[in-house]
Amino acid sequence: MKNEPSTINTSRVATRWHLTIAFVLAIQFSAMAQETLTLSQAINNAIANKKNIQAGRADQTIRKLQTEALYRKYGPQVSAAYTYLYNPILQTSILPIGVFNQSYPADATKSIQFGTKWSQTAGLTSNQPLVDMSITRQINEAKLQERITAASQAQTEYDLAYTVAQVYIDINLQETKIRSAIADTSRTWISYQLLQNKFDQKRMLKSDLNKARINHNNAIQQYRYAISQQIEDKVYLSFLTGRNDIEHPDITIDTAFFKNERLVSFNVEPNVSSIPEIQQLELKGDLTAIQTKTEKAKYLPAASIKGFIGANQYTNSFDPFAANSWFGQSYIGIDLKYPLLSGEDKHRKLQQLQLQSTQYYQQKDDKAAQYLKDGLIAKIRMEQLLSELKVQEENRALSIESIGIFQARVSEGQESSANLNLEEADLQKLDAGYQSNRMQYWLYYLDYLKATGKLEILWKK
Repeated sequence: MKNEPSTINTSRVATRWHLTIAFVLAIQFSAMAQETLTLSQAINNAIANKKNIQAGRADQTIRKLQTEALYRKYGPQVSAAYTYLYNPILQTSILPIGVFNQSYPADATKSIQFGTKWSQTAGLTSNQPLVDMSITRQINEAKLQERITAASQAQTEYDLAYTVAQVYIDINLQETKIRSAIADTSRTWISYQLLQNKFDQKRMLKSDLNKARINHNNAIQQYRYAISQQIEDKVYLSFLTGRNDIEHPDITIDTAFFKNERLVSFNVEPNVSSIPEIQQLELKGDLTAIQTKTEKAKYLPAASIKGFIGANQYTNSFDPFAANSWFGQSYIGIDLKYPLLSGEDKHRKLQQLQLQSTQYYQQKDDKAAQYLKDGLIAKIRMEQLLSELKVQEENRALSIESIGIFQARVSEGQESSANLNLEEADLQKLDAGYQSNRMQYWLYYLDYLKATGKLEILWKK
């Protein structure tokens, strides 16, 4: 009767183990039916479906339309105008009538009113720019703004690709953890059964059996956590890639990407100038340089051809269609403007723009140096982790072999259960460290690609 509770506990553990195996098989069968999503497909889907990416592309189109609109300033500007005026008080001017009539003294003058009570004017005015450097500078600014917007869009895509790759890598990590947890659970179950038999035979203490049970429970918990974490990652990846039904993330990743052959140290030629953030700072510096030229262009002469054709009517009564009251008018000529004083402090404004340009170039140089530093550090850490992973792989294999030996010796009564429990616990810690380092290696791999301007190899062929 004393051993009955242990039998019941063993039955419960066995039932839970069988359910776990069934759940694992169900997941694996489901995964076989799912379509494999490569990392390149995941990133391209995210770029194609994320709303903020689409909004950024709309902003690019807006910038392009604004540039095209500026070219219209080179074309003729034609306007039609019509006015009808009532003049309650006519203008009075003083005329030197002595000049026109010698019967009056030479300095004689007379006040005379000019105009009529009613007048109207209708006509077309045309202005065709010939030379206007400010228009050219505005177009150059707009073109650079287009490139800056494109660089900003590229940086958004760059960051999104990095995030997608991180989640993709974590899904693979969880799959590796699941497979490892299944093996651990199977091994700890065998150890627990061995010790259960010895306990049933009253050949060991209950405390040793409890330790074996704790090891087995920990293995099951690690399996459950890996399953939960993988589902969470798949939900996030579904969100990033724009899938409609993120509540059922039936995603299978391409594990071929994570082959051990990739776990090698490698060198790529850094190309930080291709990183959108660097390009954006460079373009902003160029933009302020052009804005300096635009500011100077405000003080350059501008020439255009200006013309007018129309007619005026003058009457003393309201009669828009009075006969013989309309008089034609037209002109055409060169309009030349040369600003002298604009009411602005030109010198200080130019200084401000030049300083802003210098700031952007300095920020670009500093950011480029930071990327090079990040790439070098990521490479050093990758090489260090590769060394650790090789040692950990060997230690795991040796530990698993030792546990098999301990299990056989315990069943034969040649080894203590305490040593077996200790070996199981040590292997769990070793495996957790190995999986963590493997995950960290791939994250450093991403950091290395991002810092060297090579991240696009993940999704662009």
